[in-house]
Amino acid sequence: MRTHTKLTLSACIGLFLGLSQAWAGAKPDQIQRLSEDLTPMGSERAGNADGTIPEWTGGITEPPAGYSVGDHHPDPFPNDTPLFRIDGSNYQQYADKLSPGQMATFAKYPETYFMDVYPSRRSTSFPEHIYEMSIQNGKTARLGENGEGVLEAAEGFPFPFPENAYELMWNHKLKYKGIGGVRYNTQIAPTADGKFSVTVIREELLGLYYKRGVTVEDINNVLLYFFQEVESPARLAGNILLVHETLNQQELPRQAWIYNPGQRRVRRAPNVAYDNPGTASDGLRTNDMTDMFNGAMDRFDWSVAGKKEMYVPYNSYGAHAEGVTYDDFVRPGHLNPDLMRYELHRVWVVDANLKEGMRHINARRTFYLDEDSYQIVLIDHYDGRQQLWRASEAHSINYYDVPTFWSTIEAHYDLQSGRYVAQGFDNTTAVNTFNVEMQAGQFTPQALRTRGRR
Repeated sequence: MRTHTKLTLSACIGLFLGLSQAWAGAKPDQIQRLSEDLTPMGSERAGNADGTIPEWTGGITEPPAGYSVGDHHPDPFPNDTPLFRIDGSNYQQYADKLSPGQMATFAKYPETYFMDVYPSRRSTSFPEHIYEMSIQNGKTARLGENGEGVLEAAEGFPFPFPENAYELMWNHKLKYKGIGGVRYNTQIAPTADGKFSVTVIREELLGLYYKRGVTVEDINNVLLYFFQEVESPARLAGNILLVHETLNQQELPRQAWIYNPGQRRVRRAPNVAYDNPGTASDGLRTNDMTDMFNGAMDRFDWSVAGKKEMYVPYNSYGAHAEGVTYDDFVRPGHLNPDLMRYELHRVWVVDANLKEGMRHINARRTFYLDEDSYQIVLIDHYDGRQQLWRASEAHSINYYDVPTFWSTIEAHYDLQSGRYVAQGFDNTTAVNTFNVEMQAGQFTPQALRTRGRR
């Protein structure tokens, strides 16, 4: 049953409270709401009027029977079946709950692209201390100058009462993902007719912001230490990227270094940011599209367009399942929709428009953030002519061993060329690890030299 799109009161506030009006931030007088009508993350606790979105009751609080840490995460909803399918023949009927990018994907691939819509499961959950710290942040946290930083926050979501686009995007960027760990962010970039090769990429991450007892003032402006090594194909193997992702990028821009095995030396990489091409992506993905969005926000004007109900990728355990092969995934123009799951959820809609005098391949982008996790689940990308260019999806799951809600596979569809790039495939490799505390000394240029020569 279809319902009309509804803007919530908080969304209406967001429509009018831009950054130019207020640097928003701390809301100590509203804290009690995070245990009443709002979740500890700041989302609406209640479901919608017709029950198609349920109440949040804590999300997934324990793994399915038989799960052990280190396993690929089995589907906690194995008996769910699709409620209906949206495809090239009927997508116009659901236009009020689809993004322009989704609509354009149906129009481009009417015979092969579809979305199976399942019952909505508000599965998002986080550790209890993240709830506690998010509540504490609601009393103290505020934006830094020009929105390019966060002050007086620790561990949890900084802004459980988001009132502008900067606060929403910081909630996405600072979402709890464990202190550190290893993941395979393996990537494919098929040709328009579906031919592809696989780039196996291993990454290590350390985020001291999430360490117990640490505040943003304690981390020396380094939000994330990031190490990436290409393991195959042979022509790229051994290429290494090291990044120190800074919290306030106007105070200190992102620091990056690369190691090239042919040259056997480490050098600074000043262009690992903004719209420079991502690793081995054939130009189909920019650096700031990793994790759907990362890095400085200063090249765009940001605004909140509202909150609405939409069909978005959610609980995508079929795409995460162990043993699914690349041949199972790859189809001309898009990933295999049989492996995907979509649900009706409330999302924040954030617009980013390129500032006059700034450069970026996108003149505009629209981000869609899940209200429970602040995970960006969809993006619409527009070119310099203001024409829709690309559509991105983050197929996400609850990693219930952490717990956190995060993408398992990101897909970025180029609707003009008919190509796409997708990353995050760990179906035939070791599953992501979390809360493996590394040391900052492992992420220095000197350590990079040593690791590159092994």
